[in-house]
Amino acid sequence: EEDLIRTEILPTLTEKIELALAQVKRELVLVVDYVPGTPLKVSLSRKRNIADVLPDAVEIKPNLEVEHTEKKKGGKKVVTNPRTRLRITMPDGSIIEERTAWESLHKFVLKVGVDKVRAVGLIANKIPLVNNTEDKKYQTAQKPLGNGWFLMTCSDTATKRKQILTIASYIGMKINVDII
Repeated sequence: EEDLIRTEILPTLTEKIELALAQVKRELVLVVDYVPGTPLKVSLSRKRNIADVLPDAVEIKPNLEVEHTEKKKGGKKVVTNPRTRLRITMPDGSIIEERTAWESLHKFVLKVGVDKVRAVGLIANKIPLVNNTEDKKYQTAQKPLGNGWFLMTCSDTATKRKQILTIASYIGMKINVDII
């Protein structure tokens, strides 16, 4: 549902009310109260920090779309290295070792928590490692994490290893990551 809100409802709302709000000269917060089966309620709040009034309020902003340059076709064929995997030894001794490196990264992110990983702020191929919008160029490399979040997996195994180590360091977790 968050994905639907983020990709369809928020852009539509923004488009519809932005022109009308351009006439307003002061800051305001609009609160949309939606309960299925009842009329929609839209309220005005003069409070800028809505979290003070509604402690469980969540602001969902779509990530900005990124421009990518196109590679010229017909160049030299790139030789890829043999497929490698990751073995992640967690502090409790449990091991994450999936069939592919991206699956190990995916499982690690889910185990640590999507919010914690997103807070690290890692960027991969010009977009956040954990992103809430599908990128046109990399949509096949973005793997769903649930609740409208996607994990960028378009990188080599060594880069995924560095990403995992950076995340672990940021949250104060002692782990071991081996390329196998």
